[in-house]
Amino acid sequence: MTDNTRARQSQTGASAPRDGSQGGQKRRRRRGRGKGRSKQGSNGQQQGSKQGQQHDSSEGGKPNNPNRRRRRGGQNNKAHRNNWGGRRRSSADQRKRAQYQDRYDSSIPTRDETSAGGLVVSGMAEAVDKGGNVDLSKIYAALIGRLDRRGRLLWSMPKGHVEDDEHQWKTAEREVWEETGIYGEAFDTLGTIDYWFVSDGVRIHKTVHHNLLRYVDGDLNDEDPEVTEVTWVPMSELIERLAYADERKLARIAVDRMPELARKERTSGRATPR
Repeated sequence: MTDNTRARQSQTGASAPRDGSQGGQKRRRRRGRGKGRSKQGSNGQQQGSKQGQQHDSSEGGKPNNPNRRRRRGGQNNKAHRNNWGGRRRSSADQRKRAQYQDRYDSSIPTRDETSAGGLVVSGMAEAVDKGGNVDLSKIYAALIGRLDRRGRLLWSMPKGHVEDDEHQWKTAEREVWEETGIYGEAFDTLGTIDYWFVSDGVRIHKTVHHNLLRYVDGDLNDEDPEVTEVTWVPMSELIERLAYADERKLARIAVDRMPELARKERTSGRATPR
């Protein structure tokens, strides 16, 4: 073995451990860096894909901020609220404005009208048993029916215009007879209804006095051209039969008072003519 050979072996043996250890550390560091790079790469790809999705889904190509809160319902619901809710509020405001103008607009001439009518009832005394109990299904009230513009038959209490110097009880008796064919005697007040409306360019404030009438004589008829049909309705079904809310309120008062009134009729010895 020559001196050159020994020198090469000694250089190779001395450098091998150093290269091997450094190589191993380098490889481990490369593996560590590789893992880090792979994680960063995957995270970068995920973030890039997310940003791309956000970028694609946003309007005008602008990326969305993930921390930004979305409005509930989005633009479509906002437009829907504007289209529907706005119209409802607008129509309600228009109705209120029209009612205010009908009532307070000084440019429209105003007129007051007064009417009277009521319920003519039959069978009050006969509805009371020996124990003082009252059967409302045996007490009847006369109603009139008129057809509206849609062809519906709407039931209401008979009533009409109060003539000059005429007491409203006399008006009620006259109007009930004209519209139903029944003659009744007014004996108590029931209540008053008032409302506004416009007719032929005139703003009208109408007051209607309703009364209770005791049946005296007559048979039902619908000879009045303004009346379509006339009928007797049991007091137990009166409220649900009436078409108008304000008259239903008065009917509820009549139903609540009827037991006491029927007992008074029986105590006084009154009987319904047959």
